[in-house]
Amino acid sequence: MKVFGLVGWSGSGKTTLLVRLIPELTRRGYSVSTMKHTHHNFDIDQKGKDSYEHRMSGATEVMLTSGKRWALQRELRDEPEPDMDALIARMAPVDLILIEGFKRHRHAKLEVFRPSVGKSLIAADDDTIVAVASDGPVDAVMVPVLDVDDVVVVADFILQFCNLADARPRDAKPGGGLAHGAA
Repeated sequence: MKVFGLVGWSGSGKTTLLVRLIPELTRRGYSVSTMKHTHHNFDIDQKGKDSYEHRMSGATEVMLTSGKRWALQRELRDEPEPDMDALIARMAPVDLILIEGFKRHRHAKLEVFRPSVGKSLIAADDDTIVAVASDGPVDAVMVPVLDVDDVVVVADFILQFCNLADARPRDAKPGGGLAHGAA
């Protein structure tokens, strides 16, 4: 499985770009999964529901299932947070896993950068960032700069970088070309 990340400061549009990339990539015939890292405490369960009560009573894992989907929740309790590679190993095989977050992990990443957010460019000090997607000019980077609003060009770049562009599935519909200077 190929792994490619999207990073950027809060408010830069990582999730917006990701939810536009997924249908573009799947339209082309690629299977895509995602992983989102958050620094916040989160819960996909609700107090009072049976599965919540299972976890609160001490279950290490609780699987919720239906005819449409399933989810496996694992309580870490006093265990350390697993690293990204250990989590990926638990995922079903797909063509591409897109990671939102995990800034410190050493996988290849695209930085979503909006000058209007008022934050510094992460790519200036991070050699795992292989491209920047922005809605404005970006100075002093030695990586390709893509238009964040051109999802076809961003998808082309990711597929090319991950060596998936020439391995297009049989029934896929072709997309646009690679951005200028992004070779």
